[in-house]
Amino acid sequence: MRTKITVSVLAAAIAMTGCANMTDTQKKTTTGAGVGAAAGAVLGAVTGPGGWARALGGAALGGLIGGGGTYLWSKHMEKQKDDMTASTQNTGVTVTKTEDNFMQVNIPSDISFTTGSSQLNSDFRHVLDKVAANLKAYPNTHIIVAGHTDSTGSDAINNQLSRDRATHVRNYLVSQGVQSSRIRIEGLGSQYPTADNSTAEGRAENRRVEIYVGEKTAS
Repeated sequence: MRTKITVSVLAAAIAMTGCANMTDTQKKTTTGAGVGAAAGAVLGAVTGPGGWARALGGAALGGLIGGGGTYLWSKHMEKQKDDMTASTQNTGVTVTKTEDNFMQVNIPSDISFTTGSSQLNSDFRHVLDKVAANLKAYPNTHIIVAGHTDSTGSDAINNQLSRDRATHVRNYLVSQGVQSSRIRIEGLGSQYPTADNSTAEGRAENRRVEIYVGEKTAS
């Protein structure tokens, strides 16, 4: 199974059912993410790749970036998706539109964090260069960078490590000209796995960063 760095957006909030699988520390981490949109978020995502784990992760992150707002899929978003697809051709990256009107980009597993590390390798930076160029060309979108870890280590270690991973990605995007005011970061530790942490392949997939991008409707 391949490690994925996922660029996507889900407009939702954390579902209460997800709390059953969290430690006490992880439950505290999700407090304030918002619960009102939980049902719709989960129902919209559980049928996709990653099942419940991916749905719950998207729900929490959607609440963090969306703040209860509504996002739209405009001609600009369609053009941004087409441009991202073209610029990342032959890199293994796939670009799709979610049901919640956001762009989702999956970056392949040869770009990965090793256990306990938040450092970006040269291949990762090469792909982030292309992502940054696309984000700069469409300056009116909102971005959240969320870091994740596998289950190795304590919650305290993983929560900080995941935030460090998100911070490194955010800082690199900013160094390439993306406005820092557009980007929010979140460290989610090991609470939203997309694969089985009992296997080496699963742990590798769970060591990831997700970048969520969306165009908010006018107030």
